[in-house]
Amino acid sequence: MDDSVFHRLYEQYHQDVFNFLIYLTGDRHTSEDLMHEVYVRVLKAFAGFEGKSSEKTWLFSIAKNVAIDHFRKKNVRQKHHFDKFDWEQSELPSIDSTPEEIASLNEEMRQLLRVLDTCTGDQKMVIVLRYFQELSIAETADTLGWTEGKVKTTQHRAIKSLQKKLNALSAEEG
Repeated sequence: MDDSVFHRLYEQYHQDVFNFLIYLTGDRHTSEDLMHEVYVRVLKAFAGFEGKSSEKTWLFSIAKNVAIDHFRKKNVRQKHHFDKFDWEQSELPSIDSTPEEIASLNEEMRQLLRVLDTCTGDQKMVIVLRYFQELSIAETADTLGWTEGKVKTTQHRAIKSLQKKLNALSAEEG
């Protein structure tokens, strides 16, 4: 991989990949650390990139794997045994926004981000990729290494869950 290709990938997709990692980890500092690992893997793996997916979905796929590895290592350190981090059942940490960022969001978006934090890891990844990163179902499937059917099913369940939780939150507040 020559420097110009690396710099182009970095310039073109850095912010999207960084935002994706922030949504997954909920922590800016952790995401910055993970970005280094993403680009180390990009350098190592670029020769094997066959162009079967877009560069963007390929980068998101690498970022997803880096995040999964991070959570597995963190889970092992916290529990002191080798349980696998369960992306299907476990909730991801909440997004750590600054007060200024939260104040600039409208109330509806604040509620959505709050309830998104209570979804499973798989559901959160699908919602972030589909609606925050605006990937198609095919691109999301490519990124996650899933079938399009699994993406559609997970998305459907996530939306139903979000609607139910938002309705419950509205009933509580109102």
